[in-house]
Amino acid sequence: MTTPSVTIRRRLPGVVTQVFLVVLALAFLAPVAWAVLSAFKPAAQIINDPLGFDPSSATLDNFTRMFADVPIVRGFVNTAIVLLLKGSLTLFFAPLAAYGFAKYDFRFKGVLFGTVLITLMLPTIVLIIPLLLEMKELGWVNTYQALVLPGAVDAFAIFWMRQVITAVPNELLDAARVDGCTEFGIFWRIILPVIRPALAGLAVLTVMNIYNDFVWPVVIASSDRMATLQVVLSSLAQNITGNRIGADYATVTGELLAAASIALVPLLLIFIVLQKHFINGILAGSVKG
Repeated sequence: MTTPSVTIRRRLPGVVTQVFLVVLALAFLAPVAWAVLSAFKPAAQIINDPLGFDPSSATLDNFTRMFADVPIVRGFVNTAIVLLLKGSLTLFFAPLAAYGFAKYDFRFKGVLFGTVLITLMLPTIVLIIPLLLEMKELGWVNTYQALVLPGAVDAFAIFWMRQVITAVPNELLDAARVDGCTEFGIFWRIILPVIRPALAGLAVLTVMNIYNDFVWPVVIASSDRMATLQVVLSSLAQNITGNRIGADYATVTGELLAAASIALVPLLLIFIVLQKHFINGILAGSVKG
């Protein structure tokens, strides 16, 4: 018979772990909660009482001024278009390339895959000028092509998908070939359904990377018409330094918090919807190939 002291000792590590995770979650969520609540505070109160919040003084003035001052809707539209196009290219061609590296033998396979891995070591800033010159020669500056195509087939995505696809049994593919399935049919009907959890995890990471990308869009999309959400937010942030005549620090800080709160919503919804698939995908991506 198990005594109460033994039961407590067995459960104690689990309780400590849960308490630690709760504290860690609160530490991560506290700044987000502060930013969202502060967006509904009067501008002067954000500066004078940054940690306090009086529900009776809640206002939408920060949101109203923000929508009037910056084209955030246009930024959302441009970001959505880039997300749809670039995300689709990544989620289709990265697994397709990974399938070739994982399941086919061809000349210079190791060299090519090593080259893909080497690109992971290159800082993004190193590629900015060559890519910009290339886009200028093609006449793609301030176009969706320039925002979408560079980096659409990501080296990390290829590497991760290769690790997952390597674990798919070759016998399954051979059986499909015996049944008369084409090579692309094997990829579409066999590989993709098997790697769906990892693909969902990659989708979340891809959305986050594209949604939060700032350096390349701010370089290649210099016009307001093509500005993505992050570029729009940066232009608003610059107003804090006094670039906009008549803008005081408190007012622009309130607008910035309002814009950041709105920008947070899509990512939060995507993560909530795909949370289970994302966790399963991360675990699937850790399979050693």
